[in-house]
Amino acid sequence: MKTLQELTRPNIWKLKPYSSARDEYKGIAASVFLDANENPYNTPNNRYPDPLQWDLKKALGKLKGVAPENIFLGNGSDEAIDLMFRAFCEPCRDNVVAIEPTYGMYQVCAEINEVEYRKVLLDEHFHLSVDKLLEAADGHTKLVFLCSPNNPTGNDLDPAEIERLLLNFDGLVVLDEAYNDFSDAPSFLKRLDEFPNLVVLQTFSKAWGCAAIRLGMAFASADIIGILTKIKYPYNVNQLTQQQAMEMLHRYYEIERWVDMLKEERNRMEKEFARLPCVKKVFPSNANFFLVKVTDAVKIYNYLVGEGIIVRNRHTVTLCGNCLRITVGTKMENETLLEALRKYGV
Repeated sequence: MKTLQELTRPNIWKLKPYSSARDEYKGIAASVFLDANENPYNTPNNRYPDPLQWDLKKALGKLKGVAPENIFLGNGSDEAIDLMFRAFCEPCRDNVVAIEPTYGMYQVCAEINEVEYRKVLLDEHFHLSVDKLLEAADGHTKLVFLCSPNNPTGNDLDPAEIERLLLNFDGLVVLDEAYNDFSDAPSFLKRLDEFPNLVVLQTFSKAWGCAAIRLGMAFASADIIGILTKIKYPYNVNQLTQQQAMEMLHRYYEIERWVDMLKEERNRMEKEFARLPCVKKVFPSNANFFLVKVTDAVKIYNYLVGEGIIVRNRHTVTLCGNCLRITVGTKMENETLLEALRKYGV
């Protein structure tokens, strides 16, 4: 691996971060706060939130088995993705490599930041080739993006291949585990100390049922987290989001129950879809969604919209011709979808 200074943009390495009033105050005994030009009325929402979310990071760290210093919290995982480009990729000079198909925001962030985005196709089974990823990289490749389970394909990437990439790529590997809660594959979180070039992304949006609060997590070495923290906006995670996340941490038993129910429904839905005349193939999934190849994705998508049912049409995505992505809902929602598809074409 290159040194972190070699990987970081020179202006970011030298940057002196903005210091907010709440960054400078570290005590716990004060009762009069006249430092941040806040309105003294409308407690508690008149006060700026903790800019570094320490209480939440400590509680989350206990659950995840990760030190608070190894955690970055952002406005969704998209903030962490964007910051990786802003911190490490020089516009119009550096590049990143990613699998294809995968989550679309990696490419969007690359284009916003004027960073070349190099795609490496998965094979017909949606498996990755580390050799091809390494072949696509050069001296200006700062990041490789992987998503496992992958979106929209739903499959886990081979952990041995991920490990091989981490050992052979001299930049940073960003492993997006947004759907890992639904998989039996172990998270790479426990291996952060083993791979100093690893950044793991997770989210409160999926298994935690908290898409509305916009809270994403990045886990990495304290040095990498320090660079992301240096360039984030001062109060990037609001107080209401922090409070709701803390509430959910105390309800983790409920999240585990939701995950078990969704995995059970996913398995049932895959079997039911395989029986539908309009379905040509059901791709195995380790996420809370699954991909299906149908006879005519556009026609079936429009039919379902007419029935008041919204799925995701992935027909135009590479390797996903005539495919729909189906999110696993409640049993009642799933039955409504199945009934509509059983009537399709009849």
